[in-house]
Amino acid sequence: MSVDQKLGALRESSLELDDAGAVAHGSLFADTNTLWTCVAAFLVFFMQAGFAMVETGFTRAKNACNIIMKNLMDFSIGSLAFWLVGFGLMFGATNTGWFGTTNFLYDAGEDNFHWAFLLFQTVFCATAATIVSGAMAERTKFASYLIYTVLITVIVYPIFGSWAWGSLFDGGGWLEKLGFRDFAGSTVVHSIGGWAALAGAIALGPRIGKYHGKRITPIAGHNIPLAALGVFILWLGWFGFNPGSTTAIGGGSFAYIAVTTNLSAAAGAVGAMTTSWILFKKPDPSFTLNGALAGLVAITAGCDCLGVYFAALTGLLAGGIVVTSCVFLDKIRVDDPVGAVSVHGVCGAWGTLAVGLFAKDAGLVTTGNLASLGVQASGVAAAFLWAFPVSFAIFSAIKATVGLRVAPEEELDGLDVVEHGMYAYPPSFVTGVAWSPEELAGEAVSHRPAMETR
Repeated sequence: MSVDQKLGALRESSLELDDAGAVAHGSLFADTNTLWTCVAAFLVFFMQAGFAMVETGFTRAKNACNIIMKNLMDFSIGSLAFWLVGFGLMFGATNTGWFGTTNFLYDAGEDNFHWAFLLFQTVFCATAATIVSGAMAERTKFASYLIYTVLITVIVYPIFGSWAWGSLFDGGGWLEKLGFRDFAGSTVVHSIGGWAALAGAIALGPRIGKYHGKRITPIAGHNIPLAALGVFILWLGWFGFNPGSTTAIGGGSFAYIAVTTNLSAAAGAVGAMTTSWILFKKPDPSFTLNGALAGLVAITAGCDCLGVYFAALTGLLAGGIVVTSCVFLDKIRVDDPVGAVSVHGVCGAWGTLAVGLFAKDAGLVTTGNLASLGVQASGVAAAFLWAFPVSFAIFSAIKATVGLRVAPEEELDGLDVVEHGMYAYPPSFVTGVAWSPEELAGEAVSHRPAMETR
């Protein structure tokens, strides 16, 4: 390409030239920020694969297709519903500070950065929606789950999001006006998803065979290496989740945020491993993997304002918290197959409170400022008091109408063959029983012994 051709291509691009014919700095920075926001959104989108692998690995082989379908449709339905309604409720103009009233079916026109912002917020919304899937795994009707996916993306998530993040666009929420800080969503994304997951797990009840009187029967996942791969994918994706929330290159501190994010995740894994080692006399891989996720969730609120030492401490404590929280939920008979409530709900709340404790400019420990901790606690409480009862009401309504849980015999057979007509693996691997050619052709699936499935 000649120099003249390059100059012509530049003139036709979105970059603006100054009077001397050079690229205007403001235009260059704007396009760079748009690019960074899109790249970060792509990383966060890839987290959907991580969530799918974690949930699949931590559950049984007979439900793998169902879990993949739920994670796929979380994003697909969530993207459409958030664009149609959720974005407007979250970021539309408001006179009350409770929800937006504009920007439905959002169209940014020629503003590329606004398109990038829509994409970035869409993948955040999908993250909140997919958290619920793990806590409700292995016993939920697929159609009923899809109904809830629509409702979390158009009601539960965006309305609370408008309270805390509305001013990022055209809105302005009552919670952020109090001084509530949640940089990338420990509460806005993760706790909202976690408290909705808690409501779903309670509304559903435990899996068959999980609890017998006072005895708790572990139901092991079928593929820990797959879950580990999912955790590493999520860890990578978090470098889009947290640093990407700067939506800017210049002055965005995204490198510093990447460091605090990584330190917290690493410390979370160490904290969970140590705690499980003390409690169970063995370093448990599943708890350690969830410890890394707990550290990532916890630092998400304060990744921009916590010093590196306190970032590591926040993650270390999150690692211990997630293990003890999972044990506690089991004791009160809340069956959460993947630990979603503990990782996202509980550790999201802890990370939000950690801002009030450890923020460099306003933390109780660092500056003696108690007011900031009070505001953070108010935000944590508001998230629970919104997401849990609203989600529980939605699940209860679904349960009373179309039904929420599959029949016992369907649960025992596995949701893959019942809901989707196929297995994720060779049938002999799933059931532990050799199948005849007729059965492999689908002629006798319903006649196999239900209790033999893994």
